[in-house]
Amino acid sequence: MTARFGPRPTYRVPLAGGGVLDLGARPLVMGILNVTPDSFGDSRPLSAAEAVGRALEMEAEGADIVDIGGESTRPGADAVDADTELRRVLPVIEALRGRLRIPMSVDTYKAAVADAALDAGAQMVNDVSGLLYDPELAAVVSRRGASIVLMHTRGRSKDMYQQADYVDVVVDVARELKAQTDAAVAGGVPPGAIVIDPGIGFAKRPSHSYGVLARLPELAGAIGRPLLVGPSRKSFLRAAARGADAPGRDWTTAAAVTASVLGGAHIVRVHAVGPMVQVVRAAEEIRQAG
Repeated sequence: MTARFGPRPTYRVPLAGGGVLDLGARPLVMGILNVTPDSFGDSRPLSAAEAVGRALEMEAEGADIVDIGGESTRPGADAVDADTELRRVLPVIEALRGRLRIPMSVDTYKAAVADAALDAGAQMVNDVSGLLYDPELAAVVSRRGASIVLMHTRGRSKDMYQQADYVDVVVDVARELKAQTDAAVAGGVPPGAIVIDPGIGFAKRPSHSYGVLARLPELAGAIGRPLLVGPSRKSFLRAAARGADAPGRDWTTAAAVTASVLGGAHIVRVHAVGPMVQVVRAAEEIRQAG
């Protein structure tokens, strides 16, 4: 029997400043750039100067987008205030403006941080709360003409696993993401500016995360928006990686990224850009052959 993969829908997503991100012809790679002292996915924190260098390196390795974050959102992490987050991300975004040829995304759920980051040169917003934490973010995205990634989650970092209770994880996540999408549109965000993220590892046990990866086409089809998947180095991969800490989970990440591409993801969000670009290219060749 020959494997068959459905066509990946194409979209043109607006970027702040008047640009457009074309999605669908091939899966794009979003590089994760954390400017925090407590990121789970990196071996050590980066200074602002090191972060700038790493962003340029990601571009050279084949990244299509760089996602810059100043607050760790790993399960159990402490929240930080907007001023702290801005002190971390703004110097990096400002230094990269005009030097980086690929779009910059700001990884934040705060309206004030997003607004300042878009001023500094970011072109899209990646909101891990899907507008649940700061509904005012919708107005900022609308006013600035940016795109927004709405991720599925429940609760906050401290209690999200307590809310990992699903009748059918894909049906439930799709329903909740649809509600988040509707809220964004009601807040002024054009439907065409929205990308969805099923939130692998957020308010989900490992079985839930694997279940979502196995049924990505069903999830995307239920909402009708481009799909970003971020499995990189997350804890649901720990058992398969024989208990390795986050930086040691790149082989298992490669398997999850392959599943994401075969499942029709438009964007995959990863730490190890160079190796994962190769994984994405090979997985896309398999998908095209099917």
